[in-house]
Amino acid sequence: MSASAYQWVMTAPAAPFEKRAFDPFPPGPGEVVVEVAGCGVCHTDLGYLYDGVRTNQPLPLTLGHEISGRVVAAGPGEERWLGQAVIVPAVLPCGECDLCRRGRATICRRQKMPGNDIDGGFATHIRVPGRGLCPVDLTRLEAAGLTLPDVSVVADAVTTPYQAVRRAGVGQGDLAIVIGVGGVGGYAAQIAAAFGATVVAVDIDADKLAEIGAHGAALTLNAQTLDPRAQKAAISEFAASQGLRQTEWKIFECSGTAAGQSNAWALLVPGATLAVVGFTMARVEVRLSNLMAFDARALGNWGCPPELYPDALALVLDGKVQVKPFVEHHPLDAINDVFAKAHAHTLKRRAVLLPTL
Repeated sequence: MSASAYQWVMTAPAAPFEKRAFDPFPPGPGEVVVEVAGCGVCHTDLGYLYDGVRTNQPLPLTLGHEISGRVVAAGPGEERWLGQAVIVPAVLPCGECDLCRRGRATICRRQKMPGNDIDGGFATHIRVPGRGLCPVDLTRLEAAGLTLPDVSVVADAVTTPYQAVRRAGVGQGDLAIVIGVGGVGGYAAQIAAAFGATVVAVDIDADKLAEIGAHGAALTLNAQTLDPRAQKAAISEFAASQGLRQTEWKIFECSGTAAGQSNAWALLVPGATLAVVGFTMARVEVRLSNLMAFDARALGNWGCPPELYPDALALVLDGKVQVKPFVEHHPLDAINDVFAKAHAHTLKRRAVLLPTL
């Protein structure tokens, strides 16, 4: 047992996290113990603590699903991981069921999500299945000017929009619209640009729009000053000026707000693809017949298959997707303060919590 191993545990909605010692060792067959380097604070974590979103595993539970670290113990069958730097996928499918075999791992009924189905990464260590871990080449990481905690956000904030962009079929010559360019949407915009799209970013935060304007967005629109109708007109005019199609726009709703979802719906055009990436408990009233009338489609996006993680990480290591300007490090022991600031929207970047052993 590691005498210094501890977790910050959610005990009840809106209650402060409690620091508790625990023993993550030994890992069982097919499992590893990862010493956490960093764990990102996601909008979903805020939903669990503040907004009434229920975890699959009853409380008390350690949250956190954006995890990077080093494997310090390996159970039978997973010895190859010992000592390896890794990213832990936010959704760990079983890899054996009919859904997994048919390429639908993200809806595997036996999947394990850290901080939801099992204890998560707001801790010094986490015990997880070895199947699906993403190795991190530390030499390439250093060459890219990054640290292992920096790439914790690849576990969700990068890979979830990566899957969404792939599934939407984004390619050269496409117009991609990203609603909400915060923690997830900022990466969606960069990934879409890396796939060859011309990107339009929509948000209510002028600072976020300025930041993403320097990292992949060709046009930025402030939803506080332009309603959806005016946005659509501005995007249409911009598309015409760039020789882009007025049809088949790829729209990514990443804000996780009712207003953002309504905004995204209002931007549908013939042949559009609406990818829902953000999550909210709020309900939105829409006219579903618009999908029929526009011959459009709407896609939900839950996590990302582990086999896609290396390609998503490669975009980061190759500099095509920047994470450094969009993350900030905080000590794990400041978790209650960090969550309060994230909930109050006073953090400008995605917080990554670093444990101290």
